[in-house]
Amino acid sequence: MLSRRDFLQVAAASAAMLPARASLGHAASSQKLTQEELLKFETKGQVTLLNFTDIHAQIAPVYFREPSVNLGVGPVHGLVPHITGKDLLKHYGLMAGSSQAYAFTSVDFAELSKQYGRVGGVAHMATLVKAIRAERPDNTLLVDCGDTWQGSYTSLQTQGEDMVDVCNKLGVDAMTAHWEFTYGQDRVKELVEKCNFPFLCGNVQDTEWEEDVFEHTAFFERGGVKVALIGQAFPYTPVANPRYMIPEWSFGIRPNKLQERIEAAKAEGAELIVVASHDGFDVDRKLASEVSGIDVLLTGHTHDAVPDVIKVGDTLMVASGSHGKFLARLDVKVENKKVVDYSFKLMPIFSDVIAPDAEMQELVESIRGPHKGVIEKVVGHTEGLLYRRGNFNGTFDDLICQALLEGRDAEISMSPGFRWGSSLPPGGAITMDDIYNQTAITYPNAYRSKMTGQMIKDILEDVADNLFNVDPFYQQGGDMVRVGGMGYTIDIHKPMGSRITNMVHLKTGQPIDAAKEYVVAGWASVNEGTEGPPIWDVVAGYVSHHKTVNVPENQNVKVIGA
Repeated sequence: MLSRRDFLQVAAASAAMLPARASLGHAASSQKLTQEELLKFETKGQVTLLNFTDIHAQIAPVYFREPSVNLGVGPVHGLVPHITGKDLLKHYGLMAGSSQAYAFTSVDFAELSKQYGRVGGVAHMATLVKAIRAERPDNTLLVDCGDTWQGSYTSLQTQGEDMVDVCNKLGVDAMTAHWEFTYGQDRVKELVEKCNFPFLCGNVQDTEWEEDVFEHTAFFERGGVKVALIGQAFPYTPVANPRYMIPEWSFGIRPNKLQERIEAAKAEGAELIVVASHDGFDVDRKLASEVSGIDVLLTGHTHDAVPDVIKVGDTLMVASGSHGKFLARLDVKVENKKVVDYSFKLMPIFSDVIAPDAEMQELVESIRGPHKGVIEKVVGHTEGLLYRRGNFNGTFDDLICQALLEGRDAEISMSPGFRWGSSLPPGGAITMDDIYNQTAITYPNAYRSKMTGQMIKDILEDVADNLFNVDPFYQQGGDMVRVGGMGYTIDIHKPMGSRITNMVHLKTGQPIDAAKEYVVAGWASVNEGTEGPPIWDVVAGYVSHHKTVNVPENQNVKVIGA
C-alpha cells in the first residue's frame, strides 16, 4: 500500500521593484545568454552563500519543466511559491517567451526547450562555483540542502557514493538530508564517513536515548564573519519513506530544539545564523515565524524555484529549485550580528551556455561511462511532452500508471506523488536513463493487490491531507498520489475525510463502490517485504511494447478551490 505522503533571478520585476537585486538588463531583453551575463552580480558584504538543493543525483544536463499547478491552502493561498505559469511571469515582471520564462515556469515549455535546451549538469554548476569562489575566495560557502544521493541509475548502483564523490569534488561545505536515508542506516553512516564536509541533521535522534545521531551545527569564518550553519533534515522521513530502513532514528520538526541550537551558536560568537533545511517551503515559512534568530533559511524539499528571496520577519528565505537546474547566490552584509543589506540571484544553469568544468566532467564520465550500455538504451519514443512536477498527475506519472495497469493486469493503479524526475520534450527518445530518473529508489517493487473502494478513498484522503492541511507542520509528504483507471473530484479546502468525491471507474463508467474490491497495482510501498517486479522493468516493458507513446493531459481529476 502507498505511503502518506536568465537566467535569472535573474530578473525580477524591475529596478524599481527590486532595487537591491541583480538585474539582467539589456542582456535579458535581447536574449543574449552568456556565461558572463549569468555570473554578473552586485557583490555586497562579507559573506557569499551559494546553495543548491534536491539535485536528485542528476549529474548530466536534463530537461526540467517547472509546475503549472502548485496550490496553497489557508494563509499561504496565492502566495509564493503557490504562483505558477503566467501568474508568476506577471508577479516578477518576466517576459513571456524569454529565457526567464523557460527557467521559472511551464509556459510554452515544449517550444522554448528547442531554443534554450537542457539545464543543469554538475560540470556546468562547477564552472559557476569556481568562478564565484575565484572572485570571493575567503567569503564563499557552498551549501547542499539534501535529496542529493538518490534519483538516478548510477546513484542506485553505487548506493549514493557517486554523489558523495561529486559533492566532494564540487567543494560542498555542508549538507542536510532526506532521500539519503532510504539507503538505510548502515549505508548512510558509511557515506557520511566519505564526505569531506559536515552532514548536518540536527533534528535526527536515536530512539533509545534521544541523543543526536549526526552533527547539528558547523562554524565557518567568511569575510571576517563567524557563520553558524545549522542542518534540518526532512522531519517526516519515517512516514514518507520506509520506517524499517531507519528503525533506530527518530525525526521531527523540533522547533524548540532548533531554537536551542541558535542560542548556543550565538553564545559561541556566531554573527550570522544560517539554517540549511529540508522541511519544505511552507513548513519553513512557519518555522521562521516561530523560531527567532534565523538570518538566512535555505529551504529544500518542495523543489520551488523562487526568483527572489522571501522575507519572513528578519529571516531571508531562499528556494533554489531542483535537479541541478539552479545555483542560488546570496551576498549578505553583516553589522553588529545583523544582516543590514543583501543581494540575490537565482542562476539557471543553461547547459548550452556554460562551459563544463574539465575536472568535474571527467568525474561525470567516469561515473556514467561504465553504465552507458544500460542508460543509453532507447526503449521507445514519445509524441508529446512527458513531465512529472505538479500537485496532480503529470504525463510521465500517467505513463507509469498506464504501465502498471497493463503490466500488472490491474483495474486501478497508483503512483506516488514524487516531485523528482526530469522532463522529455515532444518527439524525443525514451531511454532507460529517463525511466530510472523517474523510478530509481531502493524499494521499487510493483505490487498487485485487492483494495475496497473505501480503502482507495482513504488513501486519497490521507495523502490529500498531507498536501492540503492548512497547518504546514502537518504536511508530511510529496504531491498528490497519481491514479490510473479512475477519476475523482477533490476540494482542496475541505477538511480531512471530505475532500474526495465522485470516484469513477473509467473502464466501466460506474462509481467506485466503497464495499467492492478492485485489483490495484502500485509501487514504492513503505511496507517491508512488498513483492513484485521493479517498477523500471514494468515501465520499460510497456514503452518497448508500444514503441511510441502519446500521453494526453489528465482530465480525470477535477480540482475545486484552486
